[in-house]
Amino acid sequence: MSSAYGKGTQVWLSDSPTSWVPGTVSSITLPTDESPSSEVTLVVTYDQPREGGPESKTLKFPLSALQAASNIAANNVNPTTPPPGQDQLPALRNPPVLESAEDLSSLSNLNEPSVLHAIATRYAMHLPYTYSGIVLVALNPFSPLSIYGPEIIAAYSGKKKGDLEPHLFAIAEEALDCMRRGSGKGGKDSTGAGDQTIVVSGESGAGKTVSAKFILRYFASVDDPAKSNGSSARRGRIEGGGDEEGMSETERQILASNPIMEAFGNAKTTRNDNSSRFGKYIEVLFDPSHEIVGARIRTYLLERSRLVWQPESERNYHIFHQLLAGAPSKERKDLSLGSNPSDFAYLAGGGPSSTPIPGVDDAKEFRDTQTALSTVGISVERQWHIFKLLAALLHLGNVKITQARTDAVLADDDPALALATTLLGLPPTEFKKWTIKKQLITRSEKIVTSLGSAQASVVRDSVAKFVYSCLFDWLVGVVNESLCGEGGSGAERATKFIGVLDIYGFEHFKKNSFEQFCINWANEKLQQEFNAHVFKLEQEEYMREQINWTFIEFADNQACIDVIEGKMGILTLLDEESRLPAGADASFANKLHQQLSKPEHKEIFKKPRFNQNAFTIAHYAHDVTYDVDGFIDKNRDTVPDEHLALLQASSNDFLKEVLDAAHAAANTSKVNGDSAAKPAGPGPAKRAGAAAKKPTLGSIFKFSLISLMDTINNTNVHYIRCIKPNESKKAWAFESNQVLSQLRACGVLETIRISCAGYPSRWTFAEFAERYYMLVPSKEWQENDDVRALCGLILSKTLEDEDKYQIGLTKIFFRAGMLAFLESLRTQRINQLVTLVQKNVRRRIAYKQYQQLRNSTITIQAWWRGVMARKYVEELRRQTAAVKIQRVARGWLARKEYVRTREAVIKVQAVVRGYQARKRALEERTLSAVLKLQSLFRGLSARRRSKSQVRQVVLLQSQWRRKLAVRELRGLRAEAKSASKFKEQNYQLENKVVDLTQRLRKKDTETKGLGQKISLLEQQLAQWQGKHDEVHSRVKSLETELSKPTVPISQWEELMGQKEETTGKLREAEKRVVDGEKQIAELSAELNKVASEWEETRTAHDAAVAKNHEDLSTIQGLRAELSKLKEDISRSNTLNALTKGQRELPPSPTLANGFRTLENLNGERGPSAASRRRARRHSAGAPGMPHARKLSHDDIMAIKKSNAANHRAVSVMFPSNGPMRPRDSNGLPTVSDNSQDEVVRILEDEEGLDEDVLQGLIYTLKIPPPSLHNPPLAKEVIFPAHLISVVSNEMWKLNMIPESERFLANVMQAIQGYVMQFKGEDCIMPGIFWLSNVHEILSFICLAESDVQQGIGPGSDEGRPLDWDTYERLITVVKQDLDSLEYNIYHTWMLEVKKKLQKMVIPALIESQSLPGFITSDGSGRMFSRMLQGMQGNQQPTASMDDILNLLNKVWKCLKSYYMEESVMQQVVTELLKLIGQVAFNDLIMRRNFCSWKRAMQIQYNITRIEEWCKAHDMPEGLLQLEHLMQATKLLQLKKATMGDIEILFDVCWILSPSQIQKLIGQYHNADYEAPISSDILKAVAARVKPDDKSDHLLLTPETDEVGPYQLPSSREIAGLETYVPAWLNVPLVRRLATHVS
Repeated sequence: MSSAYGKGTQVWLSDSPTSWVPGTVSSITLPTDESPSSEVTLVVTYDQPREGGPESKTLKFPLSALQAASNIAANNVNPTTPPPGQDQLPALRNPPVLESAEDLSSLSNLNEPSVLHAIATRYAMHLPYTYSGIVLVALNPFSPLSIYGPEIIAAYSGKKKGDLEPHLFAIAEEALDCMRRGSGKGGKDSTGAGDQTIVVSGESGAGKTVSAKFILRYFASVDDPAKSNGSSARRGRIEGGGDEEGMSETERQILASNPIMEAFGNAKTTRNDNSSRFGKYIEVLFDPSHEIVGARIRTYLLERSRLVWQPESERNYHIFHQLLAGAPSKERKDLSLGSNPSDFAYLAGGGPSSTPIPGVDDAKEFRDTQTALSTVGISVERQWHIFKLLAALLHLGNVKITQARTDAVLADDDPALALATTLLGLPPTEFKKWTIKKQLITRSEKIVTSLGSAQASVVRDSVAKFVYSCLFDWLVGVVNESLCGEGGSGAERATKFIGVLDIYGFEHFKKNSFEQFCINWANEKLQQEFNAHVFKLEQEEYMREQINWTFIEFADNQACIDVIEGKMGILTLLDEESRLPAGADASFANKLHQQLSKPEHKEIFKKPRFNQNAFTIAHYAHDVTYDVDGFIDKNRDTVPDEHLALLQASSNDFLKEVLDAAHAAANTSKVNGDSAAKPAGPGPAKRAGAAAKKPTLGSIFKFSLISLMDTINNTNVHYIRCIKPNESKKAWAFESNQVLSQLRACGVLETIRISCAGYPSRWTFAEFAERYYMLVPSKEWQENDDVRALCGLILSKTLEDEDKYQIGLTKIFFRAGMLAFLESLRTQRINQLVTLVQKNVRRRIAYKQYQQLRNSTITIQAWWRGVMARKYVEELRRQTAAVKIQRVARGWLARKEYVRTREAVIKVQAVVRGYQARKRALEERTLSAVLKLQSLFRGLSARRRSKSQVRQVVLLQSQWRRKLAVRELRGLRAEAKSASKFKEQNYQLENKVVDLTQRLRKKDTETKGLGQKISLLEQQLAQWQGKHDEVHSRVKSLETELSKPTVPISQWEELMGQKEETTGKLREAEKRVVDGEKQIAELSAELNKVASEWEETRTAHDAAVAKNHEDLSTIQGLRAELSKLKEDISRSNTLNALTKGQRELPPSPTLANGFRTLENLNGERGPSAASRRRARRHSAGAPGMPHARKLSHDDIMAIKKSNAANHRAVSVMFPSNGPMRPRDSNGLPTVSDNSQDEVVRILEDEEGLDEDVLQGLIYTLKIPPPSLHNPPLAKEVIFPAHLISVVSNEMWKLNMIPESERFLANVMQAIQGYVMQFKGEDCIMPGIFWLSNVHEILSFICLAESDVQQGIGPGSDEGRPLDWDTYERLITVVKQDLDSLEYNIYHTWMLEVKKKLQKMVIPALIESQSLPGFITSDGSGRMFSRMLQGMQGNQQPTASMDDILNLLNKVWKCLKSYYMEESVMQQVVTELLKLIGQVAFNDLIMRRNFCSWKRAMQIQYNITRIEEWCKAHDMPEGLLQLEHLMQATKLLQLKKATMGDIEILFDVCWILSPSQIQKLIGQYHNADYEAPISSDILKAVAARVKPDDKSDHLLLTPETDEVGPYQLPSSREIAGLETYVPAWLNVPLVRRLATHVS
């Protein structure tokens, strides 16, 4: 239409045949008449100034061309060429909103410059992928990208094509989704379900191989979103033996096939360092549950000639260079290989510049190839058989063939020949013979002729190519066998497949040979299928939407295909010439020119003007001239029968296996090809006995191509077109002419042309209404409740020609250019509305300015008048102040003078009075000093005299006392000598008493025995008392008799003298006894003091015990001495009584002193024994034992052995706040026989105990509800742990180790099963409750383990000795199991919480709009969005921020109420917030329509609510997990207009990687009032992305299906085991046990 080229229209000006520059129409001159031949002048101004060039360009063309632009698709990709002398109509540019469209078919103006500009714009933004309808256009970035990681795979999983940015994974996911939607069977479905094929094509270096590799990786890594247990299933595969990425063995083998195929089938070319020199079709097989069960690989047209010849700067296949660089020196020596590729003729063809490849380590690649070979099941031994064949081929290439006249000569001593034949297992003589000779077989004889050197070299090379081709086919067969499973089980289970076709793209070189002919032939077939498929999809779309349409014509290349493979086509003539013995390339060219130079083929087949041995074919992409030189030999590609027989009879078994496998594969393909080529009707039968013809390479490729096309036609096809943006392989460099030629060659422009012929632009009703609702008055919005009706109204108001659009059932279809026209109308309407708003706003601003000016004037006047009045008042104030200041100053001066005079008088008086006072004080001080000196001197004299007298008296007394002491010492020494023997015997007896006393403390039974002995002693004492009374009465009677004088008086006086002497000695002895008793009392007090100090100070234990023993020995010695003295006194009294008996009897030492000694002995023994017991929590250790930290390992083992033999120290657990159990005199708890037996019976009742614990304490336990205002008591939370620990401890005390192990195992299994049965949010309360209880049990076990390390066990009853080794092993095992159980409980409930939270994050944090005033929709205004939502139904997000905060509050409340450690609380909250930040950030960065500043405001408001929650719960560090999301929202709100703004943005968003910043800026959604971000800024941001930065990841790795490592908190302090049992709990056995224990 003529209006499309009005003033201001943006167009593309042709700068060269393949480049355009932007321009704007500055003026258009239309003719006055409307004659079609009238000339139209169009002046276009260049948007960018050109150096040294004009600023504008004038175009002239007839009016008919302008009129035709409104009737046809003027902006088609193939515009018509104008007549000579006329300019071509410039192509229209697209609106800015469409310039970087993700789908080229959505462009309003579909023309070559617009398509090229859209691709180039996205490529400059480091976005290599663009849709073109059903095709994904992939430009090779020549740089590593971080968009293929596991997080990107997870992001595209389950997403439809178009939901996220264009990507390889989107095509792979679409294929997977279509395959899953099928009925379970293979084949092709009208709905797109069933088997799928992804065609990856492009020229060498475009990235086909890498793209296919990433697609296979996606298939092997992605989970089925329809399966809820997809992640768990993949985790199960990891545990079941998969690799670290969770892949099965089959999936790993599929990925491992890539390095093998690349090593043996890829090589370096001038265009690509890793060019695939063959085509391959990989079928990934799926079972009915959509799991990968196998794969198959089909290969096409391996470039055999590369083995023997390479162009300049190109290399042979990678495997040869890998072998030389990576093989060990010993193996290379065995194979006679060096490390220099130039030593081998087959590797030196590319020259020294061909190797090595920059950035490629051939040695590392060799190791990777070996690993891949091992993965697919090829053993190391067979691998070296492969390398042996490769070495043989290298040596075969070094065989030198010379020319002697007309015959070829091969030396017998050629070392290369010997090495090659040895490695191949061939006889050198026969191989040499048939290399330089050939045999012709006729009907009657065999003729052997000699070959020339060139012919002999061809034979040698043909053998090498044949062997390598067979080896390649064998490798493919082995890989297929491995991928299909054992016995083909994978293929049998497979019901569907997805094929990935990595095929060579269209090739056009300066010299094109047989390989280019086959490649372009295959591309012709694929292009035909592609065009038909695109047309069919267009047709189905129109029919599905029920719109009026007419037949669309598209280019059909069947004529070109007929020329190639027709009845008398090129391939038929080539096979015919190849079968002739004298067939030659020139003869073949002549036949082509004769047969195909016909009128019906003139548009397809052309004869070059200057080269008679060439022909030209007009392909769909380009005219290609083929040189027939080498066509015949390459098509034959056969080995002489003699060499074939030698190879089949080789002594190398592996070579024979390879040849047999290749022969079997060839026969299979031949059978398939014959069946495919067999005509439907009857034909002439073959002559019986006719010789079988060897298949040519062309016929083999034809059959493979037919099979491939049949497979593609029976599947649903997806297309990926790989583009090589530049020849220099420079990262992110874009060459327009090269890209445009590839777009034409791969059929992308043809796809667009087909779309342009119909209705290329398609919008849904909602999208169209949101974009163009302002083109009709607002009252029309309210009257139309139907969006479809509203869209029809907008179209009727704006587009008069109804042929320019069609309204379907769900979409609106537009002709090419209509969206640009609507965009211009929208821009005009918005400008009008903005102008209206600006007018009213400016009026309002002017009125406000006038009012402000008037009010300001009045204010200034009032202010100035006030200033004048204040000046007058200020003057009056100054005068009054001056008078007052003068008066005050004069008064102040007078007062100052008076004060100075008064102070001077007072000062003089003070000086005089002070002098007088000091004089009187000096006189008084002198007098008092004289008196004091006199008194001191007199006192000193008196004290001197007194001290002298005292010294003399003391000296006299000391001399006398010394004399008496010496005398007494002599007597004591004599007495001591007589008592030494009794002391020794008494010491032995005392040792026995001490031993009996220790046994008495340790055994309760001995205590009873001692009590009986005590009672017996009391009886004996009573008997002795009776005897004593009897003796006493007898003594009295004897004294009566003795009172009678029976001896003479003289003798009596003599006896009385002796008695007096004896009485004196007795008194002295009694005195010594009293002194000894005093000393004993002092020592006893000191002993008690030492014992108490030992009890209080554990660290001085050894010293206290040593001192105690020393004191005891001293006491025993004194006691022995006292006993002897008492015996002497008793004997003396008896003697005295027998002699005279007339005196008072002394108190009996046997009664009073004896009982007191026994009481003191018991009293001393008690505290001593009590002091020797260890007071460590609940455990009592052996007396005198050093602390465990001071013991070595040997000491501990010795203690354990001694304790195992003797009675072990007991570890007693009791409630800290309950009643104390009764204890005996030794401090040990007393246990009655009935209570102990009851405990044993309870513990031996396994079924009842399991019923109580497992059912009552675990499965049916009523968990106390969490509360922050009224939290449950600690004993109400952890009583299950304490009761379980009590049961375990009692079992250990009774040496029931196996029973306790079984009991604890059942308990742990029950707890884990109970917690894992909960799902979703219900798992929080039981999970945290049992996490706390399990940690309590673990703390008790850690306490027991600490006792074990100190040699302290749980104790053992009589008759039940403890098995120390079993007990120690049990403690270790139970601790490990409880540790694992605590981790499993934490992992279980945290995983459920994270799954619940993940579903809430995106709708609550990203989609919800809680901040009023900033509510927006996907790119439209707020007002119309609310109206549109009212039409379609208000769809609110499925979750809100309140839901997230409620979930966090619930988790926090449970953690707090159930007494979890602070470290666990911090770990839980941090991990949940980390998940929120990761999921929200990944979703935001992958959304295209949410990156706006209003959305950023909404998200920031939601983050603020989480921030407030963290501060309220004292968790400010949790916000660090949301830093990525917070900085992303800042980025969206910051200004992005200049490069300075970008620098500020990078400084503020320091945590975001360059790729993340580039992604957010690249998909920033501009509002209508915002200026779009310039392409220069986008390019500058993209340039900051460093390809080699390994840390630069686009997405954060979410831990949705995993829980972070659980940091086990430290063990709790166990002061005592609580025996609290709630009254409502039905556990009778456990309740009785707790009662007995407490």
